[in-house]
Amino acid sequence: MHATQIRQKDGIFYFVSYPARELISKVRFISRFYGDGEQINPDKMPLNDDVGQFISRIERADQAFQRTMSHGKVKQLRNFYETAVAQPPIPGTVLLFTNERLNFRSSGEGGIGTVSEPSSKFLIIDGQHRLAALHFYLKDRPHEASTINVPCIIFDGRSEDFATEMFVIINSTPTRINKSHLVDLYDRVSFAAPDRKFAARLVERLYGENDSPLRYRINRLGTRALREKWILQAELFNELHRWVRGHWRSIQLAGGSSKEVPRHYAIVRDFLVATREVLRDAWGKDGYMVTKAVTLKALVRVCADLAREDADPEQGRAERWQARLAPWKEMLKQFRDEGFYERFPARGEIERVARIHRELARAAKIEIVKPKE
Repeated sequence: MHATQIRQKDGIFYFVSYPARELISKVRFISRFYGDGEQINPDKMPLNDDVGQFISRIERADQAFQRTMSHGKVKQLRNFYETAVAQPPIPGTVLLFTNERLNFRSSGEGGIGTVSEPSSKFLIIDGQHRLAALHFYLKDRPHEASTINVPCIIFDGRSEDFATEMFVIINSTPTRINKSHLVDLYDRVSFAAPDRKFAARLVERLYGENDSPLRYRINRLGTRALREKWILQAELFNELHRWVRGHWRSIQLAGGSSKEVPRHYAIVRDFLVATREVLRDAWGKDGYMVTKAVTLKALVRVCADLAREDADPEQGRAERWQARLAPWKEMLKQFRDEGFYERFPARGEIERVARIHRELARAAKIEIVKPKE
């Protein structure tokens, strides 16, 4: 399939143009849509499709999600397709997602080339109403299918959190989903996995507790904007969930959320307090990357490694860890803004976080153990 590969910061995605009828056969609808005397039934989401399962459950169960206007909206779009002649019926792109990694072959400059197609249907992140209206329109006017091509953006091979967060942000309007970030939803809806709820509660404490070094520094939609934000709530959640998921069984055996959320919060808090003291000259300061998201994510990983070998006793832990992290003082120059990305070269942020994690752990003589999947 012909495509244009697009790069934006560390993100890579693809722009393609699909013939209308071909696209309809390659997507799965999560919502139910109604036409005149017929309907599109939502696809049943496979149990291993976390994105589809999560979004479809929000639509079915969360009071913040409103689809009562979908019938009227589809009808309006369908009527527009019928009357649009010189004006393009679908001028905006439809956003599609597949968790499969697609193969791109360049055929020249400007990102032009071909991209493989996934073995399963695309999830529609944005554009379900437009495609539902197109489905009904083509039912009545199949001869016009050859005259319509749909511009699409394809995101591939990303984590479930990437796709779900994009869905939440796009649908953050008063008539759809409220302006809470994805992480808030994990703790609000009853069907969210307990390990995700656990990580969400850690984020909540890190945002709001008086003794948290990240208090009000986490970017949450709909919250106070008086202070500079250092990291997106979802980014922090992803790192904490990565840690929690790796030893979830032991958390359950130790008493579950009621006991272990406070304990894990105290571990992260003490680690960040120790880090703040060691890197005092750069913590929250302009000209340094210490409290930027890329470094904070790496720090959470170091925290997980250190907690595994030296979490107890809690008494005196912050001071003990401050001594352990003291070698980081010699690394301050590496975290200056200027030249930072050259000192930590990587193909993208995921790789750069891993690189910073390794170098910080090596300097403090902390063993890195890959988390369990």
